[in-house]
Amino acid sequence: MNSKYAAVAATFALSLTVLATSAHADAPKKPQEKCFGVSLAGKNDCAAGAGTTCAGTSKANYEGNAFVLVDKGTCTQIKTPKGYGTLKATS
Repeated sequence: MNSKYAAVAATFALSLTVLATSAHADAPKKPQEKCFGVSLAGKNDCAAGAGTTCAGTSKANYEGNAFVLVDKGTCTQIKTPKGYGTLKATS
């Protein structure tokens, strides 16, 4: 009898997990923009210039030619030890 209740509980828990995952999948995503000069070494989303061919290839923190995607309107508010994020690549 206990195994019957355990099976019902497991099925219920799985159903809740599926519902929660589906709710997040349908949630509207915020518009994104490229933000240069804010990524850590190896954490950039893709390239903008020499030395950063694609995601994860930046060699130094806060490279001006490497970007990450951030919520639109937040880039220039991100402060790093080298200054603020920019919407255009810098050298």
